[in-house]
Amino acid sequence: MGRGTIKEATGVALVYGEDDFAVKQRARELYAAWCGELGGTDHEVIDAAVSNSGEALRVLARLREALQTLPFFGSAKVVWLKNCNFLAEDKVSGAAAVTESLAALAEELREFAWSGVRLLVSAGKVDRRKVIYKTLEKLGPVEAFAGWSAETKDWGSLLEQRAMAAFSQRGKEIGDEALGELINRVGPNPRQLDSEVEKLALYTGDRRRVELADVSAVCARNKTARAFALGDALGDRDLPALLRRLDEELWEVRVDPQSSEIGLLYGLITKVRSLILLKEMLREGWVKPESDYRRFAAQLALVPADQLPQEKKFNPQAISAYIFFKALPQVRRYSEAELVHAMEVLLQCNQRLVTSASDGALLLQQALVEIVGSRPAAAGRAAGGRPAA
Repeated sequence: MGRGTIKEATGVALVYGEDDFAVKQRARELYAAWCGELGGTDHEVIDAAVSNSGEALRVLARLREALQTLPFFGSAKVVWLKNCNFLAEDKVSGAAAVTESLAALAEELREFAWSGVRLLVSAGKVDRRKVIYKTLEKLGPVEAFAGWSAETKDWGSLLEQRAMAAFSQRGKEIGDEALGELINRVGPNPRQLDSEVEKLALYTGDRRRVELADVSAVCARNKTARAFALGDALGDRDLPALLRRLDEELWEVRVDPQSSEIGLLYGLITKVRSLILLKEMLREGWVKPESDYRRFAAQLALVPADQLPQEKKFNPQAISAYIFFKALPQVRRYSEAELVHAMEVLLQCNQRLVTSASDGALLLQQALVEIVGSRPAAAGRAAGGRPAA
């Protein structure tokens, strides 16, 4: 997530990115600051979320009119082109008429006299090759808020901070266990986080503290979080829960063309790999079991870089620290030999999925039963509850 610095005297600003929550929040802040600074009541907000090229052209015409209309009261006005969704590469943005109108607007903005008018543009995805982006970038500062994914380093910590701030704004607080479950359900999705925080605030009413039972009662799991749940059930060595999660994911495969048994398998391989990496770091003494996420993340950041693989998918410091933090209690449930065997089982399953006509669901079930069902969950614990080497 990136952020520039917008000077108060600037006449033009662009705030954009796939982190929809952060873009909207920052744009609201800037709009309020500009309106407060300039005073007056002639400020205009233009909703630029459109569904076709005709609507986009009407929005651009309205923007031109707003920029040319002098304020009746006060000496200056702010025009906010809000939620603009036709600055990227898609069907609407690529329409010839829209492309031409944006190019003409860019020329007009370059020649425009900005005394008495300020323009704020907030948008989702933006094609930085377009002339309108280059023009806005030259006229004023730009703030970009990249979207999050499971690959985003420290997304768990970032999500924790955002959740606690959102609860605090609503006069609420949340316990550590409930916060962990909320993050586990939401995954690296700040937009859904804001929605779930709002639901929890309404659900708990006058009660100040949000508990684990509240999260379990009202918060949904998104697609990414459901994939985490499948891996967590594997890490927990809980075969009934694991098979239930697998059934849920297999149903998703049947209804979602973007899902597949191979995708589920790769997620499980990633989980086992993270357990192997964590067990090795614990054995080397680079990290120690820690109940506080921030302290654990600080340990992980201090692991000697020259001792770690350079390839991103094998380098713990290139993976979200939250994934390893969640795996701390799970790694005790498997010996090193069992994790190596689990990886072999999953790789064999991969070969069968690719080369045979066998039922993919059955192959996954058989692989998970072989990995998890070999002995009770507690058997993987070493004496004193410490991770087995």
